[in-house]
Amino acid sequence: MKKKIALVTGGFSGESVVSLKSAAIVEQHLDPTKFEVFKLYIYPGDWYFVDKYGEKVPINLNDFSITLDDKTIKFDGIFNIIHGSPGEDGKLAGYWDMLGIPYTTCNALTSAVTMNKGYTKAIIQDIENLHVAKSLQLFRADEDNAEKVKRVLNFPLFVKPNNGGSSIGMSKVNSENELDTALEKAFREDSQVLVEEFVSGREFSVGMYKVGGEVRVLPATEIISSKEFFDFEAKYTPGVSEEITPGRMDEREVARVNGIASEVYRKLNCRGAVRMDYFLEKNTGDFYFIELNTVPGQTETSLISQQVRAFGMDLRDFYTELIESMWSGNY
Repeated sequence: MKKKIALVTGGFSGESVVSLKSAAIVEQHLDPTKFEVFKLYIYPGDWYFVDKYGEKVPINLNDFSITLDDKTIKFDGIFNIIHGSPGEDGKLAGYWDMLGIPYTTCNALTSAVTMNKGYTKAIIQDIENLHVAKSLQLFRADEDNAEKVKRVLNFPLFVKPNNGGSSIGMSKVNSENELDTALEKAFREDSQVLVEEFVSGREFSVGMYKVGGEVRVLPATEIISSKEFFDFEAKYTPGVSEEITPGRMDEREVARVNGIASEVYRKLNCRGAVRMDYFLEKNTGDFYFIELNTVPGQTETSLISQQVRAFGMDLRDFYTELIESMWSGNY
């Protein structure tokens, strides 16, 4: 009998648009011989399924079920593709845990911690061969924030919301007169802001997931942006950035990043497919951690999709492995 899978999309943040695009690709590639898929939409105060008549069917929040033709449908598992809140910050994970429904992404604690860039860096900073840029975490929009930054850090800098994704609200600051504007922009997106010293080097992103209890690291993607950094426009506008998969690294560098990525996955107690962004510093060849994304994009051109294909695997088999891992006991 086919397993009933809830493909959950939407969300409470500006990343909901990306979530809808990801969900369309996941839905297209899920194996119809193994799974009966129901796409569920979650928005603030509006959780629903769209039936064959185009009518909204509300989700019963008591047990996360829907009723179609007077029949209650409960789900064997959940494919979570909500970027940002509440799918990536642990809120839905905690809810599904209470209901006892397995899901494809990290648990509530890992999701909440990794959504906070500063906390994540504090946890992974002692991993061998992995470096973190010097940074300052700001907890409220004070008038003296710019002075604090100038006392502690050296320009150029990255200013980014501490909780968030898709580079929304992020700025590269080359001089002191750009700092106030960048801080204001970041604080519009979040109550906490992370300011980091710029690392000069090539940018990469690598996906990993667990199969049979072992962490599998996909081929890394090298990102060459025509802009100063890989911002929202560069990520989602065709032609703004060039993405090379596999990225240009020698065998020793690949071996090092595979070891680092596996250790990051284990240390943060990840589940499902996650993506780590990092710099390969220009002069030293050191690996610098940028951030971890626990619900990476799954559009046709997303980095994970490119990496799966470069690994010699099709998306259908990849998604099947993610889903079946929920019930394997080796997640």
